Amino acid sequence: MKANPIAGQGGAPHTQPSVSGRFLFIVTWLIAITLVAFAAYLGWRLVSHQSVSLTALGSLVSSKQAVGDDPRTQSQPTQSGLSETEAVVPSYNPSGMIVSILRRSDLHTVIPNRPSEKVRSYTISKGDSVFEIASRFKIKPETVLWANYDQLNDNPDMISIGMSLLIPPADGVLIQWQPGDTIEAVAGQFEAHPDDILAWPGNNIDLVDPKIDPGALIFVPNGHREFRQWLIPTIPRGNAGVSSALYGSGACSGSLNGAFGSGGFIWPAANHVLSGNDYWSGHLGIDIAAGEGAQIYAADSGVVVFSGWANGGYGNMVMIDHGNGYQTVYAHLSSVAAGCGRSVSQGGVIGYAGSTGNSTGAHLHFEVRFQGGFISPWYVLPAP
Repeated sequence: MKANPIAGQGGAPHTQPSVSGRFLFIVTWLIAITLVAFAAYLGWRLVSHQSVSLTALGSLVSSKQAVGDDPRTQSQPTQSGLSETEAVVPSYNPSGMIVSILRRSDLHTVIPNRPSEKVRSYTISKGDSVFEIASRFKIKPETVLWANYDQLNDNPDMISIGMSLLIPPADGVLIQWQPGDTIEAVAGQFEAHPDDILAWPGNNIDLVDPKIDPGALIFVPNGHREFRQWLIPTIPRGNAGVSSALYGSGACSGSLNGAFGSGGFIWPAANHVLSGNDYWSGHLGIDIAAGEGAQIYAADSGVVVFSGWANGGYGNMVMIDHGNGYQTVYAHLSSVAAGCGRSVSQGGVIGYAGSTGNSTGAHLHFEVRFQGGFISPWYVLPAP
């Protein structure tokens, strides 16, 4: 007879738990404890963050109310990086937690500074120059001359007080469309691209049917052309006769000889600053600040080969030949003090500053020429 298995109380069989079952039980409890701890940590972080936000908000509102200001009308940065306008308009959920920050409307919006696309008008006033006008509108002086050829004829000295100039919106050529013009021909004339003319918004050209009415103002972006220069010719000593009918009554005649220059130059006026046009392709000299009647000096020794009225906008003018390849010109004088054929020494008074000829205010127009060509006076004048 076989023995019965050991029985516990009540006769039920008793078994021992396996090792694997005991290990699974322990692991399950460890995972559960870890999840509970992580959830508790997240809850603590959320409560802590809300407490800091409410404390900062309360401090901000209290400080603004303490000085009698409405915090909703301010917009200064806070420690949180938000503006006060944003920080003081919170939204809460039923449990008192901040769920969003409302942004108050502001009628004073910031508009991007986009370049203009329209042609503007500018009226010349006392002291204006093409160079200064161009600088004011952030375009090149040539652009101003090209846009106003009918009035200035490429001569920057032709401006006068009260004259109205067209100011293009960017650098290029502004033209009036003529019968028979085509976009391709105009683009070729001004060395531009036809697509740039079509695409310029201010031209208002229908890309589907690109027809342009005669008389319309059309802007050629980045277009350019040559200048027509209006200048008194370089007059050498010797037989210096030029036509007074063509160049003005100040033209000298006869054989002129005299002092020679040193090759070094001084400033022809007491002031050493500009008052108007600088040296550029359309203005082959500099305009030096000089009040009405201020003394004008010979920049170097030489002989006077032109003295008096000059056509072409120069007004009263003196030209000196320095005998070494250099000539200098002094224009817009109120009066001259050195006549034709006179030898002058460096620093000698040759005239007085004024605003004769085409000028919008008293100044000295000063040119330097070398072997018949123009050079920038800045190359020969001492540093101001």
